Amino acid sequence: MTPTPRIPIADDSINLQVDPSFRSLPNPFNPIPLQLLEQKAEKITVEEPPPKKDGGDEKKEDEHFRILGHHMCLKRQRDCPLLISQSKHPKKTMINASGDTDLESRRAAVRAWGDQPLHLADPDIHEIMEKEKQRQVKGIELIASENFVCRAVMEALGSHLTNKYSEGMPGARYYTGNQYIDQIENLCIERALHAFSLESDKWGVNVQPYSCTSANFAVYTGLLLPGERIMGLDSPSGGHMSHGYCTPGGKKISAASIFFESFPYKVNPQSGYIDYDKLEDKALDYRPKILICGGSSYPRDWDFARVRQIADKCGAVLMCDMAHISGLVATKECSNPFDHCDIVTSTTHKGLRGPRGGIIFYRRGPKIRKQGHHSSHCDSSTPQYDLEEKINFAVFPSLQGGPHNNHIAALAIALKQVATPDYKAYIQQMKKNAQALASALLRRKCRLVTGGTDNHLLLWDLTPLGLTGKVYEKVCEMCHITLNKTAIFGDNGTISPGGVRIGTPAMTTRGCIESDFETIADFLIRAAQIASALQREHGKSHKEFVKSLCTNKDIAELRNRVEAFALQYEMPASLVHA
Repeated sequence: MTPTPRIPIADDSINLQVDPSFRSLPNPFNPIPLQLLEQKAEKITVEEPPPKKDGGDEKKEDEHFRILGHHMCLKRQRDCPLLISQSKHPKKTMINASGDTDLESRRAAVRAWGDQPLHLADPDIHEIMEKEKQRQVKGIELIASENFVCRAVMEALGSHLTNKYSEGMPGARYYTGNQYIDQIENLCIERALHAFSLESDKWGVNVQPYSCTSANFAVYTGLLLPGERIMGLDSPSGGHMSHGYCTPGGKKISAASIFFESFPYKVNPQSGYIDYDKLEDKALDYRPKILICGGSSYPRDWDFARVRQIADKCGAVLMCDMAHISGLVATKECSNPFDHCDIVTSTTHKGLRGPRGGIIFYRRGPKIRKQGHHSSHCDSSTPQYDLEEKINFAVFPSLQGGPHNNHIAALAIALKQVATPDYKAYIQQMKKNAQALASALLRRKCRLVTGGTDNHLLLWDLTPLGLTGKVYEKVCEMCHITLNKTAIFGDNGTISPGGVRIGTPAMTTRGCIESDFETIADFLIRAAQIASALQREHGKSHKEFVKSLCTNKDIAELRNRVEAFALQYEMPASLVHA
């Protein structure tokens, strides 16, 4: 029960006059109708202070009322200290419940925390970032999955868009305040379809995945039950772990192989090409629900039409992971998975030169015929694709939370560039550079898997030199050349760690052409010679081998040559040469 309110008395000198009518008020605890009190208004004349020289001399009246024995004034008196203070300092003074009277001090506190540049806010991180910047500028980047972004993409990534939470899809968010976020995401979707020459009534796209691995797993989650079957290119054959990889000993490496049953197909160990006949035999025996094409270390073009036929024979959904060839697909410089596949996924940061993330394209409308073409006649009985809702629900809320709006804006910028003639010229040069590098290595008696390349990467088999990919990549790193080791098939069909993957996207972005990759080939050969000499000197002791790299004069000489070469080329996004 609520107690009767009492008026606190701060001083005995205060004299309260209680209106007699108050005593006649009904008991507040009795449930009777509310009655209005008869208010007695009493007009009081208050004499104003003497007028100022520039003011009038007439007196003004302030209306006061006595309610329940208390004086009530309709307006503050002119000499009220608070009003005088506010008129002198209108921006600096504000009274709130906590008694804080200094708004400017609070604003200054926000600025002190929020407006500090990085080098002042966190000198340690800034110093490390500057070192990484110099590493990128001074080195030769040959990792096939890496690239450099433009300034506009970088500005979007570091923008205020990172502040907004926007779980859900455009027009159906869990939070308010997303009207501009919706516009950005819808524009990104529109540009994604335009970049790959897709019609919106036949294809949809989700631009929210945090990576291509996330995108792939969202597809599996949306279309499969746990334990159902997927089939993709084996990782040692050039496939990606997110397609379901298990070690030869049976250890499940990726989430795809942990939550779903996976069975790989492989390349021919002698030629390095995918054996489509064996792929068909395996698929018909295994009967996967999803058949996956695409890889991360396959230097040749794909026969998507043939894989479509195999998928139809075994009743599988056909999915392509085009992460490495998305730029080639957009510019029609390779075979097109959109002509044959039901679902196409990709990263956004490799050949597309966008932010780090993933993207999922899925078919809409009437289902394609088994020959790979849309039905010419559609009616109410024509089967329709049901991929959109399943995939979007798998992305959110099944697997992810709020999308990274700064990433989506940056992706929209990159996709706008993909649709330009300049970008097509870039992709064509990237392919030419890969072929020039392959030719240069072949002339120097190097062994390449499949004997060359159709795209942006090549696989160098180091086993004839007695080297492993692990040893060679470490020597290259000490010389400021970055590439990565990869497993390859040996002559006897066994998996060997004796390969490296080399790509041309990043250095093409910096302006390198075919003649420059001839020079890069010389650097790579010299690094192999140094690695062979050090390995002969230190034998199988990897610890001693690595220790010797820091003081080796040949490595220092090659590093100086590499840096001098790299510094000739421009770095995008205003990374200034040192």
